[in-house]
Amino acid sequence: MTKLLQLIASELKLSTQQVSATIKLLDEGGTVPFISRYRKEVTGSLDEVSIAAIRDRVQQLRDLEKRREAIIKSLKEQDKLTGELEAKVLEAETMSKLEDIYLPYKPKRKTRGSMAREKGLEPLAEMIFAQKAFDIEEEALKYVNIEKGVENTDDALKGARDIIAENINENAEARDRMRKLFLQTATIKSRVMSGKEQEAQKYKDYFEWEEQISKAPSHRVLAMRRGEAEMLLMLDILPPEEEAIALLERQFISGSGETSRQMELTIKDAYKRLLSPSMETELRMTSKKKADEEAINVFAKNLKELLMAAPLGGKRVLAIDPGFRTGCKVVCLDKQGKLLHFEAIFPNEPQKQIGRSAAVIEHLVKEFAIEAIAIGNGTASRETEDFVRNIGLPKEVLIVMVNESGASIYSASEIARNEFPNEDVTVRGSVSIGRRLMDPLAELVKIDPKSIGVGQYQHDVDQSALKKSLDDVVMSCVNAVGVEVNTASEQLLTYVSGLGPQLAKNIVEYRNENGPFKDRNAIKKVSRLGDKAYEQAAGFLRIRKAKNPLDQSAVHPESYGIVTKMAKDLKCGVSDLLNNESLLKGIQLKEYVTDTIGLPTLKDIISELSKPGRDPREQFEAFSFADDVHTMEDLKEGMKLPGIVTNVTNFGAFVDIGVHQDGLIHISEMSDTFVSNPADILSVQQKVQVTVTAVDVARKRISLSMKGESKPKTKKNQRQKQRKQPETDMVSKLAALKGKFR
Repeated sequence: MTKLLQLIASELKLSTQQVSATIKLLDEGGTVPFISRYRKEVTGSLDEVSIAAIRDRVQQLRDLEKRREAIIKSLKEQDKLTGELEAKVLEAETMSKLEDIYLPYKPKRKTRGSMAREKGLEPLAEMIFAQKAFDIEEEALKYVNIEKGVENTDDALKGARDIIAENINENAEARDRMRKLFLQTATIKSRVMSGKEQEAQKYKDYFEWEEQISKAPSHRVLAMRRGEAEMLLMLDILPPEEEAIALLERQFISGSGETSRQMELTIKDAYKRLLSPSMETELRMTSKKKADEEAINVFAKNLKELLMAAPLGGKRVLAIDPGFRTGCKVVCLDKQGKLLHFEAIFPNEPQKQIGRSAAVIEHLVKEFAIEAIAIGNGTASRETEDFVRNIGLPKEVLIVMVNESGASIYSASEIARNEFPNEDVTVRGSVSIGRRLMDPLAELVKIDPKSIGVGQYQHDVDQSALKKSLDDVVMSCVNAVGVEVNTASEQLLTYVSGLGPQLAKNIVEYRNENGPFKDRNAIKKVSRLGDKAYEQAAGFLRIRKAKNPLDQSAVHPESYGIVTKMAKDLKCGVSDLLNNESLLKGIQLKEYVTDTIGLPTLKDIISELSKPGRDPREQFEAFSFADDVHTMEDLKEGMKLPGIVTNVTNFGAFVDIGVHQDGLIHISEMSDTFVSNPADILSVQQKVQVTVTAVDVARKRISLSMKGESKPKTKKNQRQKQRKQPETDMVSKLAALKGKFR
């Protein structure tokens, strides 16, 4: 354990005490958000990035240790475990080195080498491998045995070479050197399958492609692998063959006689038949894992920005799911997102019932005191937006275009059916659009993140790694914002620290049967919600209008006594401390330090008391597309248009400019200066000004540029916000740390 602690501490540049304390908290069931927020004294104020890195690294090392134990057990059972071999097994620092050591002893199927050993050719192989001077033909003749299948000296020499080739392949030093050569010099070569040229047009860029695998970006590696999986492309990932063979010759050839010439033949065979396929398979896995991590990192960043998008808040909303032939589906929601009314209107082609549809909207706005109108950005969105804006509604009624990606997935889901058992998918989809405007985080947690449309090759990457990363992001965002326990959906509660699906379901059932929770303490009455779950969750659950004002804040119940003492010392009530800077400034924090609560937690408490239950997300700002642009046909080169970023990838960013087809800002068009990472410039939901540089209506491609535009203020604001909320900004740093552990 000490060695494990020292290794992790060294890699993450932390103290062993911090690592040890964090591992203990994690092993006791602590979640990353809880440990980061409420156990700063224990961890030395580690943030979510470091805690998650410790969690992931310790799991890797424990998996390595488990495999090490299994190998030692196998070697003992084979009676092959010597002191020297055991030392090598115990010293192996990576899974690949551990497997290399075990390879010669690993039970395997019958091979050419094993069959040669059965024929009694191992002594001949040992003599050739030693490369001492002897008459090789004369020696080989001794091993000719027709009964054993060795009919002549050629058979004997071939069998001996098979044994040596297998030994070379299983030599740990040779494999380590070859692995480094593959990693450093291998190129990925792609070519189109013969006769598939037309079918593979979407992979045209990769018909004849070659680049160094260590420098190949994630999106290209995944694109080529997808083409290979679809049997449209052929891939090789290999170093120069002559370099690889020369590397082996330097290690294994020690003379220049006939035995050395036999070794040359053996080495070529060992490389081509055994080592090369093995190393290529390993490199394919390594490069795929690296590409997956980069793609998952991009997805996670985009998801975080989407989840943390500014909410409109508790407003009465009219939501419209636009359409042509089937009409526009209209719903009215109250401030809590409850469905009040549903109706269909037909303001667009082919019916074009503009007058009647306008009268319906006017009536609904008035009857339900609507404060904002949310319009989905799918089919007929711009036409519907124009229609609504021309009705002449009161100026105070906001009209907002809402990204509806995944709304159809939600509307057909079991979650939606449970929420609205008596409504059809059109109603559910419209409700989702309206709720997204009110609170994107609360609504988007109901949808599989892969369906939200902000990923990069998300269906090609390791799905368990993707889910783990995205779950981390969702949990981080949900707990950073906090959850109103009396109104939150089961899905939102699922991501609260310490809960999970079953306890979230139990909370909703208890709420339905007993009414709203009056205080945080009442949460303990929920079935199967024990002390540990309560400890983890309580600080992230809010109860508005609770008797104790701290129940609607991020102050953890375990610290209520400290706050009560502060109020008593100031001769006031706890409620008097809230939002009262003058009183809070008079508190001498050092007087309240205890064995378990130190200055970091006390500072957090004061910060929370100054703005109880504050939302870390930005203030909502309405956005509108250009009035005179509705379709791709309306676009002209040189046009400057407002847009909103919908997806950021390694090669650029996609922007919605209101024409039902996102445009691409290639990384080379993002700035007048060099950009190495699009995420440094742009983020999902960011509002930008772009210039149209090319339009291809037939291929549905729009090229955009941001060159010459002033640097967006939104990104700067977001960075400032993230610095204030370090616990929510864990994606890129964690990805960088993971790169060290490959």
